[in-house]
Amino acid sequence: MDGQKPASRHHGLTRVASLGCGVNHETFTSGALMPVATPEQYAEMLDRAKAGGFAYPAINAASSQSVNAVLQGLTEAGSDGILQVTTGGADYFAGHTVKGRATGALAFAAFVHEVAKSYPITVALHTDHCPKPALEDFVLPLIKASEAVVADGGNPIFQSHMWDGSAVPLAENIEIAKEILPRMKAISAILEVEIGVVGGEEDGVKHEGTNDALYTTTADVAQVVEALGLGDQGRWIAALTFGNVHGVYKPGNVKLKPELLGEIQAGIAAQFGTGEKPLDLVFHGGSGSTDEEIALAVANGVVKMNIDTDTQYAFTRSVAGFMFQNYDGVLKVDGEVGNKKAYDPRAWGKIAESAMAARVVEATQQLGSAGKSQS
Repeated sequence: MDGQKPASRHHGLTRVASLGCGVNHETFTSGALMPVATPEQYAEMLDRAKAGGFAYPAINAASSQSVNAVLQGLTEAGSDGILQVTTGGADYFAGHTVKGRATGALAFAAFVHEVAKSYPITVALHTDHCPKPALEDFVLPLIKASEAVVADGGNPIFQSHMWDGSAVPLAENIEIAKEILPRMKAISAILEVEIGVVGGEEDGVKHEGTNDALYTTTADVAQVVEALGLGDQGRWIAALTFGNVHGVYKPGNVKLKPELLGEIQAGIAAQFGTGEKPLDLVFHGGSGSTDEEIALAVANGVVKMNIDTDTQYAFTRSVAGFMFQNYDGVLKVDGEVGNKKAYDPRAWGKIAESAMAARVVEATQQLGSAGKSQS
């Protein structure tokens, strides 16, 4: 939402102890130009996208390799972007045999803060899709961790968090958002909310079928605006649904209506007396969307588009190709010893990262952020 800019904060080395998730964590920040966006830089990123008619790719990462791939792709495209992690991704970062998603998310953030220093672009950190059952062990501990950092004069660890209330009644969705938003404002972070239902499945959260819930209404959004304001109570961005479906699908199987976003923007502007396109919007479930659908969504106020399925496929497809082409090197066939240079995970890992990076470049070109890094 268009609202006041977050207050400026200085940088330093900060230890956050006892974060409510059983771990200690260090966040590292240094220098005037930060590779991980400050609150001011993130707000400026979103404002520039809105004013310039483009959007940033928000790419899910679940490993250090996927983080590096995103940073590589954004750099090759000359684009800033958003790195985000889901509950499942955070679980994986923590170690797949343990349950520690807040720990995993903090490890993800610490890794990005360090390695991003080598790349000449700016990235923001975001937590994606947090349904109600995951609030207590995912987003809320992370907000608490940032509160400790901010109290010590630093920046929030994550620049934005998503509360996904799509599985609960709208009234409850709004009520929980109202509880979270003041805490986000206090740490100069941005809240993402979902109004409506994105179909398909992501990280075990599944919505069946295609029905009216897949298309957000202006009346629903008006209730959210009445409760959360338009930036005065804290900045928020909105994932409105216009037929979106998570996961992979063949063209024609999903009926996207990106024109609906324009209708909602106009309706809210008329009802609340704002300028055109008062909402900062997020595009979920975009895999398989056409260039025309993406362009229309961006023209109607989308400033952030989530990308996960396509980058996952790009990564794994390249690994599969390498394994098939080098099977007698990665396997000890017929009593041979194989080829260490082939089965070394770095050999195929570099190929996978570059393949994923190429898909990131494609996303920046589709969204119009290529060549527009503020760094």
